[in-house]
Amino acid sequence: MNQKRGNVWLAVCGLVIDKKGRWLVVKKKYGGAKGKWTLPAGFVEAGETADEAVKREVLEETGIVCRVDGLLGLRTGVIEELVSDNMILFACTPENTTLFIQEREIEVARWMAPEQLTFDKNSSLMLRELMKTGVFPLQKEKPGLNPGSQFGYTAYKLFL
Repeated sequence: MNQKRGNVWLAVCGLVIDKKGRWLVVKKKYGGAKGKWTLPAGFVEAGETADEAVKREVLEETGIVCRVDGLLGLRTGVIEELVSDNMILFACTPENTTLFIQEREIEVARWMAPEQLTFDKNSSLMLRELMKTGVFPLQKEKPGLNPGSQFGYTAYKLFL
């Protein structure tokens, strides 16, 4: 278990859908998702918002520049009764489609039709559930909001 992150983890993942309706999926080289089709994902770093983190992670893992269209959902769980493991799921649109994988972490990245993933035994639970429930409606960012200087926010975003 990664103790440098403490006992509360915050991660993000991006469901990136191209103009043809294909989903961007990856297979990681490590961890619980090793060998499974899953979404590009990673941890939020200090000084960034969750939506900034998902754009960074998608770019780092796959070479795809994307924009965030909205919030899809939340995966939350507790690992070994100790670590609160939380992941925010975002819907994204790519600005390019040529893949350049981060070979240190990613075994393969691919654009796949959701129907292909439905029948692939290596699709992660999250992908299978997204295919069942669909991905809309999205919670959209409410731009230009600021709750006041008393909080000290240098970045503030609300998705409703």
